[in-house]
Amino acid sequence: MLTLSDLLVLLLFIAAAAWFWRVHGVRERALARVKQHCAAQEVQLLDDNVAFRGIRWVRDAGGRRRLARVYGFEFTVTGEQRHAGSLCMFGPRPGPIEMDPHPFRAPPADDGRVIQLDDWRRTHPRPDEQRRVD
Repeated sequence: MLTLSDLLVLLLFIAAAAWFWRVHGVRERALARVKQHCAAQEVQLLDDNVAFRGIRWVRDAGGRRRLARVYGFEFTVTGEQRHAGSLCMFGPRPGPIEMDPHPFRAPPADDGRVIQLDDWRRTHPRPDEQRRVD
């Protein structure tokens, strides 16, 4: 015969198993979102990993405070320095991503050509140097 305390322990075990089943795959979703964000920011995700940092109250896009799982990650721009970042997950949905301040790469030149100043001056004379046609 089940006692009340046995029934309570069984219900707690079932609730914990249901919670673990519900949040299954959240880390994989967080890793996919971080990879996508790092590619968009043109930085390299280090260790190809996100690490669970804890559960916190975080404001969502609507300004409401919600419980969120916080995952940390590291990235690099130059390959020499490691910078930290974090991602909040509201259940299976990603929240805000924060990244430490880091240097940016200079954008490449438009077409990679070098313009010689003498050539440019020949094709673009100044208005006061234009020849008068009589």
